Amino acid sequence: MRLIPALLFALAATTAQAQEVGRVGVDWVGNDVVIEAIPDPKVQGVTCHVAYFDRSLIDRLSNGNWFEDPSNASIACRQTGPITLGDIARGKRGETVFSEGRSLIFKSLKVTRIFDEQNQVLIYLTHAREISQGSAKMAISTVPLYGAE
Repeated sequence: MRLIPALLFALAATTAQAQEVGRVGVDWVGNDVVIEAIPDPKVQGVTCHVAYFDRSLIDRLSNGNWFEDPSNASIACRQTGPITLGDIARGKRGETVFSEGRSLIFKSLKVTRIFDEQNQVLIYLTHAREISQGSAKMAISTVPLYGAE
């Protein structure tokens, strides 16, 4: 049984930790847009900011879907220091930088990094991962690697 905690620790170490940096109220029932800063754990000098909708208790009680938040999200990634590439995935599928649950078990908000090596650009994609029917709601941001190491 020691394998499970070690596996969870290894998974946690490979994805970034988000820090809430802003929260804007959008209506009278307490729904908010939350903005989180997510430093890329394998690319020093790049930080992404993700904005998403956070439903209030009143909204959850009145509209149902108690355990689920909307899939919508927006992302902007920028160079926030000298860029140093770590051991990143270089395939077309990229790799997960960040993942956060958006419902009890069926949905998560993900940030995936894809390295466009030919154009020397990092592409960050945010999307919802849903078990059934997927999700077409997504946003991308790019960071050019001018003189990155």
